[in-house]
Amino acid sequence: MTTTHLFATNVVEDEPCQICPRFEKTFEFLGKKWNGLIISVLCENNELRFKDLAKAIAKCSDRVLVERLKELESAGIIDRHSESEGHQVSYALTEKGRALLPVMDAVHAWADQWEI
Repeated sequence: MTTTHLFATNVVEDEPCQICPRFEKTFEFLGKKWNGLIISVLCENNELRFKDLAKAIAKCSDRVLVERLKELESAGIIDRHSESEGHQVSYALTEKGRALLPVMDAVHAWADQWEI
């Protein structure tokens, strides 16, 4: 029995490729440098303070990490929690963000099998 997959592209010979706009936008967002790693780290940890996220993704500068966290928050992927007058900030996945867990698991499994 074969499984039919609906992919994001429809290729017809000698015609421009049609890419699903939602898929393209999602892939651009998730593929943006550091976004996938931030989501993956938060999938494995319920809630993390900024300093712990920064340690987990050490190659990302604090400035860029703040920028990406704001983007993820704006997209509804993460929530930002601030305690004690904003001195301790932590981040956690929203329901929308947690829905990415199977995607992240699949990417990890693929990476383990195929290592590029």
